[in-house]
Amino acid sequence: MEIEVGDRTVRVSNPDRVYFPARGETKLDLVEYYLAVGDGIVRALRERPCMLHRFPSGVSGEKVHQKRVPNGAPDWLQTVRVDFPSGRHAYELCVTHPADVIWAVQMSTVEFHPWNSRRADTERPDELRIDLDPMPDCPFSTVRKVAGTVREILDELGITGFPKTSGGHGMHVYVRIEPRWGFQEVRRAALAFAHEVERRMPDEVTTTWWRKDRDPSKLFVDYNQNARDHTIASAYSVRGVPEAVVSTPIRWDEVDDVDPRDFTIATVPARFAELGDLHAGIDDTAYSLDTLLEWADRDGLDADGE
Repeated sequence: MEIEVGDRTVRVSNPDRVYFPARGETKLDLVEYYLAVGDGIVRALRERPCMLHRFPSGVSGEKVHQKRVPNGAPDWLQTVRVDFPSGRHAYELCVTHPADVIWAVQMSTVEFHPWNSRRADTERPDELRIDLDPMPDCPFSTVRKVAGTVREILDELGITGFPKTSGGHGMHVYVRIEPRWGFQEVRRAALAFAHEVERRMPDEVTTTWWRKDRDPSKLFVDYNQNARDHTIASAYSVRGVPEAVVSTPIRWDEVDDVDPRDFTIATVPARFAELGDLHAGIDDTAYSLDTLLEWADRDGLDADGE
């Protein structure tokens, strides 16, 4: 079938293929979800290199991590070149229009994982990502509690953070930053922030790098999500699970009661229609990392964030 997306047309094959077995939702249901949150998903991905997590036979089947846009893509689809330490490079999807998202869904994409930098300068991130990642025995109540401390620290810094559920067991907080620093320095700033969270909540939080050394009852503040070519699911990205859970922007006053399982492709469109994009203001102000880098100096963190 053909889907009209603004001034573009995207052909969608196998629209009735079941992608999410929990409720029997199909590829077409996924298309309709992304159309319903079009402004939000485009804002989350705009101008960023984006890795695609594809599930050609639905989320119960094989997952394919795809960086390169394949030959035969529409002429209107935009890409961005990224280079890797190996000397190789890839032209990754660079979303600028809702049709780009629907094209990716036609290619069996479920999850969108953008870089935290944009096409204008892929080597200088404009987004600091605070990833609250609970260990196996850490309850979601701890995630909520730690998110409160994250907001407290951001408030003290005079920074506005934008929270969202991860679509899994954790939570993410995004901060728009000035694109003045490279990945190592942004990662170093993220580690300094994580250390401050750990300093205030030593019984609940860890920054221990090796997973085997972490207390399984604690929450890991994963600063390494700010390293080059590390990506996490964007706001409004569906996750590749049978329940079709969505990584969903939330208000700070929702943190104490939020249940991430409530946000799926069946429920988020109505929420979006009512509330709009709760991350709509994320580009209004870009913040400096100067204070966080001063904290990194104070804590003796080197350029590799160790």
